[in-house]
Amino acid sequence: MSNKELFHKTITWFQENMPIAETELHYSNTFQLLVAVILSAQCTDKRVNIISPPFFDRFPDPQTLAASSVEEIFSYIKTCSYPNNKAKNLWGMANSLVSDFGGVVPDEPEQLQKLPGVGRKTANVILSVAFNKPALAVDTHVFRVAARIGLSVNAKTPLETERQLVKYIPEELLSVAHHWLILHGRYTCIARKPKCLECGLREFCQYASRAVNQ
Repeated sequence: MSNKELFHKTITWFQENMPIAETELHYSNTFQLLVAVILSAQCTDKRVNIISPPFFDRFPDPQTLAASSVEEIFSYIKTCSYPNNKAKNLWGMANSLVSDFGGVVPDEPEQLQKLPGVGRKTANVILSVAFNKPALAVDTHVFRVAARIGLSVNAKTPLETERQLVKYIPEELLSVAHHWLILHGRYTCIARKPKCLECGLREFCQYASRAVNQ
């Protein structure tokens, strides 16, 4: 099966079986989404959604967050992973938004990545979810699922995976494809014990064909 055929089969299956695919993070505006995505690094969305309501009550905007302290921010996020680094990044991000961007989250990848705590993956999430721009963020789920299906081949880094995916996924589907792969990785193609026998992609998934035939 050619790459083009594999991508076509995969996209068609997701369109038919997961027509609505969205982030599971809770947020009300772009600033809140940015905070939630920073918090979600190596942390579950479920945990972030527990942390974020009191956080947003206390810090409703970049100005309030910038006027706080790393120590106070830490007290609100201490139950998530890597709270020390994230507290520093959130404080730095807020100060950068206020001083460099007038308190408004930028909508360009280069500007977003100037913010503390914002790398390529986070920037792509913001671009696709908040601004509906054609960007595909590659997290651990996307990296794993793309490799297992065969959508990415010998990719050693998230950037290599991203480049292979955007080559074959239509631009207008990049944003939803990000969520297709994440949700599939979160609930079906899980890391340790993927549910291949329950998976609708098993007929053409390279990993499933090997697992079933073993």
